[in-house]
Amino acid sequence: MTNTLPIRLGLTLWSHPQWQQTLYGRGTAVSERLEKYAQVFHTVEGNTTFYASPSPTTVANWKAATGPDFRFTFKLPKQITHELMLHGCEDLLNHFMQLMAPLHERVGLWTIQLPAAFSPAHLPALQRFCRYFPADYPLGVEVRHPAFFHKGPEEKQLNQWLVETQTDRIIMDSRPVFSAQPDNDTIIDAQKKKPRVPVHAIATGNRPMVRFIGHPEIAENDAFFAAWLQKLPTWVAQGKQPYLMIHTPDNQLAPELAQHLYQQLQQHLELPKLPSFPGAAADNQINMF
Repeated sequence: MTNTLPIRLGLTLWSHPQWQQTLYGRGTAVSERLEKYAQVFHTVEGNTTFYASPSPTTVANWKAATGPDFRFTFKLPKQITHELMLHGCEDLLNHFMQLMAPLHERVGLWTIQLPAAFSPAHLPALQRFCRYFPADYPLGVEVRHPAFFHKGPEEKQLNQWLVETQTDRIIMDSRPVFSAQPDNDTIIDAQKKKPRVPVHAIATGNRPMVRFIGHPEIAENDAFFAAWLQKLPTWVAQGKQPYLMIHTPDNQLAPELAQHLYQQLQQHLELPKLPSFPGAAADNQINMF
């Protein structure tokens, strides 16, 4: 696993109790889950930092659990992005970045997820905010206001600025989950919480991130992923390194869906083999006896 990987594959989290026997292996402690996860996947969405800042000890543990080629994508705290809407938050940002300093070299993207209330009128605030970061810090922006998806002057202005600054626009593909019948609480909850925005597959920087929110039935995702089998290799041919983040409604089968989609990509790109899940390898060893 190196930084020359054509595509980085990851999930929305690294710790899930339902992955104990499939991904991690029986007997894996909660504190060991990130290490097992990083043996398979190349990146992960660091959603925990959106809700609360980790302790220095936790940051050190995350570094110890991953190799030098692994890449986190950490969300900035919601206090900065949602509560303050990027205003008057320079001190908070400095504190957060200093706290995360031990992991800076392992961050593939610092992600700025903005609420639906963050409209084109707020774009100057985003532009000012991004200037707080050194030029070599990789940034990704996820917008949710409808005006940024209408292909009008507001979206064009956003995209032009993102291209000029080489800031990646994070792409949400929630079509699969919204195609599922809302016949259970898990699907209903996911469809309430996940944004339903158009898929604008544009790479404004060198690390385009696709957040693919899958259908609970793995095979049902193939039709939705077909276009990505063309787009992702195109970006790779252009010298970009896409980040493909896989979600499912409850994430129970997210590792298997990621594995399934990666195998499809291998038919279109020369990609390294994805390592076996540690849990599956352990089961095979047990079965030998």
